Amino acid sequence: MNDLTLSDAERHRALTEQLLAAEEAYHLRDDPVMSDAAYDALRAELRAIETRDPALSADRPVGFAPADGFGKIRHAKRMMSLANAFEMGDVDAFQSGIASHLGRAPGGWERLTAELKIDGLSLSLRYEDGRLVHAATRGDGEVGEDVTANARTIRDIPQLIPGAPMILEVRGEVYMSHADFAELNAGLTARGEKLLANPRNAAAGSLRQIDPEKTRARQLSFFAYGVGEVSAPIASARSEQLQALRDMGFSTPSPFRICTVRDELEAFYEEVVRRRALLGFDIDGIVYKVDDLALEERLGARSTTPRWAVAHKFPAETAWTRLLAIEVQVGRTGAISPVARLAPVTVGGVVVSNATLHNADYIAGVDSSGSQIRDGKDIREGDLVSIYRAGDVIPKVGDVDLAERPLWSAPFRFPDACPGCGAPVVRNAGDATHRCTGGLSCGAQIVERLKHLVGRDALDVDGLGATLVEELHADGWVRAPADLFRLALTHGDGSDAPLSGRDGLGPRSAGKLLAAIEAARARPLDRALFAMGIPLVGASVAKLLAREAGSMEGFVAMVDAARTSPAARDRILALDGVGERILASLLEAFAPGPNRDLLLGLIGELTPVAPEPAAAGGALTGMTVVFTGTLTRMGRKEAGLIAERAGAKLSGSVSARTSLLVCGEAAGSKADKARGLGVRVISEAEFLELVGD
Repeated sequence: MNDLTLSDAERHRALTEQLLAAEEAYHLRDDPVMSDAAYDALRAELRAIETRDPALSADRPVGFAPADGFGKIRHAKRMMSLANAFEMGDVDAFQSGIASHLGRAPGGWERLTAELKIDGLSLSLRYEDGRLVHAATRGDGEVGEDVTANARTIRDIPQLIPGAPMILEVRGEVYMSHADFAELNAGLTARGEKLLANPRNAAAGSLRQIDPEKTRARQLSFFAYGVGEVSAPIASARSEQLQALRDMGFSTPSPFRICTVRDELEAFYEEVVRRRALLGFDIDGIVYKVDDLALEERLGARSTTPRWAVAHKFPAETAWTRLLAIEVQVGRTGAISPVARLAPVTVGGVVVSNATLHNADYIAGVDSSGSQIRDGKDIREGDLVSIYRAGDVIPKVGDVDLAERPLWSAPFRFPDACPGCGAPVVRNAGDATHRCTGGLSCGAQIVERLKHLVGRDALDVDGLGATLVEELHADGWVRAPADLFRLALTHGDGSDAPLSGRDGLGPRSAGKLLAAIEAARARPLDRALFAMGIPLVGASVAKLLAREAGSMEGFVAMVDAARTSPAARDRILALDGVGERILASLLEAFAPGPNRDLLLGLIGELTPVAPEPAAAGGALTGMTVVFTGTLTRMGRKEAGLIAERAGAKLSGSVSARTSLLVCGEAAGSKADKARGLGVRVISEAEFLELVGD
């Protein structure tokens, strides 16, 4: 059933199940299944339904039941989550709510503290007579996991606090610094183990180690942000409370600000957003709290959140960091691509240390037409830059803070010679890209073609990663794609040296690698075409060509015929999404010469599987479908498979021959173009309804 037709009760149940699954993954397994922004959006929708129908309110605690591997500790005072604000209007509403609850005239501002919201794992520390007696995670807010032994290994947690109240419960956040996270992942890489996604996951997993010595080795840190149960007050204001905690030996988040007017809150927020990546640890917002602890007591709490505090969350997919260097990479087609090397920063739950810079124009601050972007600001090494993730995948540089530009900075210049082979680098008229002129004599291009060939979306050779590809090429074992499929003949069957004698390859792993290479011969035809690395022939175009040609022999014959036959040219150009530039690329790839020989050598080693015929009588039979934007209920590949099973042809671009454009979140220019051409535009939910969910 389409979500748009669900009753509030049915949608409420569905949202509750989604949120419970997300909370279990986040709090219990330390392995989030969705971004914070996606989770917040679902929570907001749930609250909206409960506002319309209060009877549906589940009043669930935030967090998840403690894991079975640890003892349980009941919190003396419930550990609550914070309500979220996503813009200053939400902060205004927070202040209005305070005034309303206290019976004060609207428009005034209480004295607030503005504190960093650490992206870590909440922890409660209980001291009795100044001695640490136990430590517990938040758990479900009422009961947490007993991690006392592990907490004792954290350097920022005092074991003894002279002069402390008889009972003192300190609350804070366990986290991992960027430096310690990088060191941890470097160790995992050296041991061939799976890398951790981000510092938050690393901190949570490290605190939950059964062996405390493993926790000690992970170098965790702790920030204190407040107190729970206390036998005697340690301060009358929150700002004084934080100072008292510092005097006791705790670290507290910095920078910190006391704000008495709206402009001060907004200025502090903007300041922290810009300097976020320079802190050395992850934060995901600013927390505003009433400074007067007596007022905090009067304000109290709602069912799950306090009235005296709110979390002003950062935009989910943007962060600021330092651009350490601009490097260039040589692609499989000879394109020279600039890459930003960044001080690591978390964007959308992923640690980003590299970002694309597109081309020389983008770095210079202009678009393809010469118009200014970023107000004409160029990008230089040393700059403080904003990073965003396009479609939740590719990190890109968005803006530059000129106030933070170092005095030594200089405009970036593309190299005159290819870093891979030394051949001249040129930029042709009308082309935004600099290119190496070395062709197939450029080792860097060959290596990138080999990496593309074995990639997951191409031939998907399990066990053959980028590093091993580079080694095999450098040693002369694989100089051309066809050589890959001859390794068993040229360098042993994996039972003995030399293949099994390479670093990291024993007889068993070498045998598995050769078996994976053999299996890669028989991938679907469209993936084999995509694997060739022909410029402009992406996965969508490869599917169109595969369906039209039917076989590898038919594909080569179709391209060769298009060289002399207008009818053959028209046959290819009739495919939606295939234009003159793609046709020219195909003709160039199979023109007589070294590149054709290389491709035909590869083709001779493959036995691709012919494409399945289009579904007859499906809901989308005969239609050409394009997807754009971010889909929330399925991945793009899954959506494409659903469309194909319903009889559709997929295309990556919108044209007059497009039948249907399916728009996810943040749909851009394709939607405008489709409407201008009179193409039917529908939502993801409407698409699922159309194909029968």
